[in-house]
Amino acid sequence: MNTTDLIGYSSALLTTIAFVPQAHKSLKTKDLSGISLPMYSLFSLGVFGWLIYGFMINSLPIIAANAITLILACTVLYLKIKHR
Repeated sequence: MNTTDLIGYSSALLTTIAFVPQAHKSLKTKDLSGISLPMYSLFSLGVFGWLIYGFMINSLPIIAANAITLILACTVLYLKIKHR
């Protein structure tokens, strides 16, 4: 693995696991009062765009990170809409 790949995979891991605590707390407490619906909507759309971009350039770090992040962000977004 070269330095570029190492930076890509490390960054992908860090930005993806950053969403795990929020998704876990949201699922556990169902308290989403501090979550902004417009922010999570725009963020999820942006992550979806990055996922498509990753497929277009065939970049596994971008694809993996954004697929997982999209699932986590959409989970929080779903709960926000469901428990409004």
